Amino acid sequence: MCPARLIVLPPAYRGSLTGERIARVYASADVGAPAGLLAANLGVQLVALPSGPGDEVLREIADQHRGETVAVIAPTLDLPIALPAGRVVIEHDGDGWSILPSANEVTLATYEQAADRFRESIPRDPNGPLLELLDLAGDRLRPGATVLELGSGTGRDAVELEERGYRVRRTDAAWSFVEMMRADGFEAGRLNALVDDFGGPYDVVFADAVFLHFDPDQLAVVLRKAREAAGLLAFTTREGDGDEWSNRYLDLPRHFTMWQEEPLRQLLTDTGWTVLHLERHQSRVGGWFYVLATA
Repeated sequence: MCPARLIVLPPAYRGSLTGERIARVYASADVGAPAGLLAANLGVQLVALPSGPGDEVLREIADQHRGETVAVIAPTLDLPIALPAGRVVIEHDGDGWSILPSANEVTLATYEQAADRFRESIPRDPNGPLLELLDLAGDRLRPGATVLELGSGTGRDAVELEERGYRVRRTDAAWSFVEMMRADGFEAGRLNALVDDFGGPYDVVFADAVFLHFDPDQLAVVLRKAREAAGLLAFTTREGDGDEWSNRYLDLPRHFTMWQEEPLRQLLTDTGWTVLHLERHQSRVGGWFYVLATA
């Protein structure tokens, strides 16, 4: 039988796990109410763990839930492998623990393999409504301003940004897109928004259809880093509930997180941003938020 998947969550995890089939939630007593709320929302049993559960305890859980997925919430875990911060999926194959690729890593792998297909699947014109939001920044953003673009992708928006007089640093977490932009004659560099330093300072951080690939905890990290790098932020993300995996357009899996307006506004506030403008737009895959915020 397949090994159990243990989704290890930080105590302050904001996500819903709606895309997962969770058999049970395990949590140490020092986590408190969030674990109970998560279990209730998932409609599964909450089971108490000792503080700082170790290898033996977690192996027993893995043996009990072979072929299933469970959530584990504890401030610390005593395991022989080092776990990165945030949501982590681990499994025990009988010989030892291994860390499975995260949803973001799987999504990046898809873009590495399917950059050309992605280019063919999207409009060639830049995202006009998001670019027009920058006009609403007024004196905060003048020609000659510096722009850090996260997830430049094919580079379509960067070209228009430069035509408007801005100086753009093109970046992407996928080498396939970095190489695509370089082949088109532009300077571009690899930057993973979750783990890399943003540099700067810049006048604005610009992210078109990037934040939808981050879960709430990851997005909080990125928003704080953007707050340290620039005084303005312009981005789009999906409107909706929960999260989903999809193979549409690229025939490979990508993970998306959707947002409702109030939680999105609250996260921006919590990470030091004030919303200047928020608009809704529709596309062939559903609703989108277009946001301009100031630090």
